Amino acid sequence: MTRTLLVRHAHVLVTMDEQRREINDGAVFIRGAVIEAVGTTAELPASADEVIDAHDQVVMPGLVNTHHHLYQTLTRAVRPAQDCELFGWLQTLYPIWARITPEMLHVSTQLSLAELMLSGCTTSSDHLYLFPPGCRLDDTLHAAAEVGMRFHAARGSMSVGVSQGGLPPDELVEDETSILRDTQRLIETFHDPARHALQRIVVAPCSPFSVSRELMRDTALLAREHGVHLHTHLAENDSDIRYTREKFGCTPAEYAEQLGWLGPDVWHAHCVKLDAAGIRQFAATGTGVAHCPGSNMRLGSGIAPIRAMRDAGVPVSLAVDGSASNDSGHLLAEARLAFLLQRVAGGATAMSAREMLEIGTLGGARVLGRDDTGALAPGMAADLIAVPLNEVGMAGAGNDPVAALLFCQVPRVALNVVHGQVRVRNGEFVQLDLPALVRRHRALSEKLLAGA
Repeated sequence: MTRTLLVRHAHVLVTMDEQRREINDGAVFIRGAVIEAVGTTAELPASADEVIDAHDQVVMPGLVNTHHHLYQTLTRAVRPAQDCELFGWLQTLYPIWARITPEMLHVSTQLSLAELMLSGCTTSSDHLYLFPPGCRLDDTLHAAAEVGMRFHAARGSMSVGVSQGGLPPDELVEDETSILRDTQRLIETFHDPARHALQRIVVAPCSPFSVSRELMRDTALLAREHGVHLHTHLAENDSDIRYTREKFGCTPAEYAEQLGWLGPDVWHAHCVKLDAAGIRQFAATGTGVAHCPGSNMRLGSGIAPIRAMRDAGVPVSLAVDGSASNDSGHLLAEARLAFLLQRVAGGATAMSAREMLEIGTLGGARVLGRDDTGALAPGMAADLIAVPLNEVGMAGAGNDPVAALLFCQVPRVALNVVHGQVRVRNGEFVQLDLPALVRRHRALSEKLLAGA
């Protein structure tokens, strides 16, 4: 028989359903990997194969992270790159990343996903765009499956090196025919289009300054032939805008339009410098944006016009970006940054806590092309988290504990359930040996940074 799970007695259950219900003494009944019922504890079955009491906790849908570079946890806070803007930061770190091994990819993926899970994430995308000898996207896919995260693996690429006017070193670029061939292999091998799928493949050339127009065009055609989503970096900072204007004679949004990179099956990371015309184009075509406030702040890129995007109808999601430009993979903390940063830009009424929570759940699901996660409702994937209210940072927040998730600082979640499986209970991993993983990751990071 299919195993059942009951999470009950939540102080508040935030559903993010069509009615945006917030249920006191709420409960969720799960059968297998799917939510069967949501309501008050009294309304739902009294028993299940496993019962979890969520007293003094806010239960809500798991957060969705729509842009990351998981391998970058190996190179956090590297001193020469600490005070660089985007292009200088990349040029400093490319030679280090060129030494990454398959084991480093595997371990950094697991550690990064563990950090995300402890911060409330149940679904994550990863944009891997460099492949030193022996490394494949397969390394991250296998690692994510072992951790148990719902995972969108983006097959990135770089094909225009320094000698051809691009930014990356020549030794890190690939032949475009090989890129397309491997991307098709990954789609045919790993992509699961089914509802509630745990793994999907995304087609994701790195950026306008590291691939050719031809590759952008051809990857869009390949993705649409196979019905998968498209992702890249766009309009991240002033240097990015200048490069696109000088190289292609247009704005980033115009460049995307010319090459078939607008539509509901496309989302772009950052878009800090997306202009008014670009916002209108994105809204009209349903093109998504992954908002990465921590990284944008750290690199001095600016404040993305998220309020204007939302008002225009652009699908907006939340992301931590790479852990060498953000240096943190705490998704709930990233939501807090995004919430506060919009108030810096637009005043105290520019963004509410509940709207930002919606961006971090339903917004992420929409951008990834999913209608099966981001809300707690019958038929949805059984992805949920619980945040404790009895921690020191939440003390005194009883008037509105839902808003307090962003007004206050949450160190880690108490519960994380992905696909109906309890991955974190009482703030600790159920199966993953996190201390051992951290030790191995540290050893590999030290080896990488030492140049061994």
